[in-house]
Amino acid sequence: MICLRNVRKSYPTRSGPVVILRDLTTDILAGKRLGILGRNGAGKSTLIRLISGAELPTSGYVDRSMSVSWPLAFGGAFQNALTGLDNLRFICRVYNVTVDDKIEYVQEFSELGRYLREPVSTYSAGMRARLAFAISMVVEFDCFLVDEIIAVGDSRFHHKCNIELFEKRSDRAMVFVSHDDGYIREYCHYACVLIDGRLVNFPTVEEALEFYAFSQKVADF
Repeated sequence: MICLRNVRKSYPTRSGPVVILRDLTTDILAGKRLGILGRNGAGKSTLIRLISGAELPTSGYVDRSMSVSWPLAFGGAFQNALTGLDNLRFICRVYNVTVDDKIEYVQEFSELGRYLREPVSTYSAGMRARLAFAISMVVEFDCFLVDEIIAVGDSRFHHKCNIELFEKRSDRAMVFVSHDDGYIREYCHYACVLIDGRLVNFPTVEEALEFYAFSQKVADF
């Protein structure tokens, strides 16, 4: 389980601190998929970084008893001067995973071919995303983080990603942050809504979606 208790996050600005998240409390359960709905700019990506440990809360705490991935298809941690293969080796060392038996899988799944041995700085955004997703799959995390929809590549490649994530790792916990209610409805077991910096928890996806739809109408009024 991953427990968030009274988590608050603010950032300093010239005019004083700006609070992004206010006193968030929720649980991420083993083997369950949590959806977090919120408009653009609601703080969803900030919340994902706090869950992953990439950032620390200003107050409150995040207690993790599960290993947590970085956001899937996110290549921000890549070293651009290194090749895709060297980045794979580096990440495997960080997570204490053997690399030799992972190279063929990453090369085939990412469909990078010879470009796996070229600097990441030469990659397109799609190539980086495919490499990041493939590397995410060679580290067997207990909980996977998905920041927005993992629309990596074309529909055929997207189907490959769904098989790897939702079929082969159906026993893992997952956290999805999105403003796409269809995606949350299809893949999540329960959900919450991030609004005005606060997290509103619901026992079912449908209750969360109803509240989110209502809050959207009120905000647009």
